Amino acid sequence: MTDTQSLHSLPLFPLNTVLFPEGLLSLQVFEVRYLDMIRKCQHADAPFGVVALQAGQEVRKAGAQTERLHSEGVLARIARLDSPQPGLLHLQCKGAQRFHIQRCWQLPHGLWVADVAMLPDDPKVAVPKHLQSTSHALAQALLNLHDHDPDHAQLPTPAQMHDCAWVANRWAEMLPLPVRIKQQLMTLDAPLLRLELIADVLEQSGITGSPPQDDA
Repeated sequence: MTDTQSLHSLPLFPLNTVLFPEGLLSLQVFEVRYLDMIRKCQHADAPFGVVALQAGQEVRKAGAQTERLHSEGVLARIARLDSPQPGLLHLQCKGAQRFHIQRCWQLPHGLWVADVAMLPDDPKVAVPKHLQSTSHALAQALLNLHDHDPDHAQLPTPAQMHDCAWVANRWAEMLPLPVRIKQQLMTLDAPLLRLELIADVLEQSGITGSPPQDDA
């Protein structure tokens, strides 16, 4: 899919979190509006859109504040789907391309749909030397997560660990940042700047790592 393409009537899943390209997201689905959507997406091998909420709640409740969505989101493709009991789905999704909502509306049963324009993929930018410790610390963190829960953590490839966007996105997913900050990072078009901002957060948090040493 190129950045010039658009999708019409893309089903949306508003959440209090931000999905990043190539990120993993686990969902527990029980609302009727989403059960039907997920089954249709799986049958058609089609994506849905994950967008962060600006206002409102993930689960519809009587008298709750009206849902208000951010303008940018990420396509999600179903990687795994289980139905442990009727009316409940467990799924794992993987983030794909970013998009911008051109217009959105709600269907009678509450499902949000939108006409969206695809945003360009991040350019490949090598991690510079002064940020390699950030990449190395991520590799250690992902290894620890994978040892603890291999189904919900990715082991990076060498190419991914040298890519500014990939490293920044994985850190942004893991760090306990406010949703609005994660949203700003996701929509930022400069991967190097995104990683530099992440490195500042890591430094303030006392999270450090040493780059791998060259062989003697």
